Amino acid sequence: MKSKDGVLGVMGGTFDPIHFGHLRLAEEARQALGLSRVRVVPAGHPRHRDQPCTSAEDRLAMVQLALGDLPQFELDDSEVRADLPSYTVPTLERLRSELGSQHALVLLLGVDAFLGLPSWYRWRELFELAHIAVATRPGYSLNEQHMGEALRSEFHHRACARPERLAKRPAGMVASFAMTPLAISATSIRAILAQGGSPRFLLPDAVLDYIQQHHLYGN
Repeated sequence: MKSKDGVLGVMGGTFDPIHFGHLRLAEEARQALGLSRVRVVPAGHPRHRDQPCTSAEDRLAMVQLALGDLPQFELDDSEVRADLPSYTVPTLERLRSELGSQHALVLLLGVDAFLGLPSWYRWRELFELAHIAVATRPGYSLNEQHMGEALRSEFHHRACARPERLAKRPAGMVASFAMTPLAISATSIRAILAQGGSPRFLLPDAVLDYIQQHHLYGN
């Protein structure tokens, strides 16, 4: 399914496994920012964190199950199928090629990821390809004091206090949106499974069923 109209959100990640925290972030971004859809992009071989505990194919299958037939979300399997190192700039370049130079794109990030942008591959080019929307929650606000000089300069130049303005331009602005705090993480889910516990109600039933059927995470 391809988004052709409206503002498209883009959410990447390892999703090892995908859980309700991921889905809630995407849904709250969609509502707060006026996104028509959110494209979910599982990383094939991520370069900014430890390597996933499960294969790219398993993580892709779990995301597909989690999204089900939800019309507001789209699964993008390009990074997994490419079997190459996953970097955000080439992904956004591909989306630009697919959707055109004037389509508004919004990259969805958490605060920690945004603060770490200067360590990303070709990070300044992100602003040429998409807007960036940062999910904030209590204790994790978007504070310039926590930014390095280079990121602070970009943020000061691009900060947007009115999310509805994102639709007016294809890229280049930074906005934030509040996210309901959910104490759910893939790390804690993996730990629960490794100890023989049940993470039910932390992730979709279909994803948990897949984990159990394929004996993932020591289950």
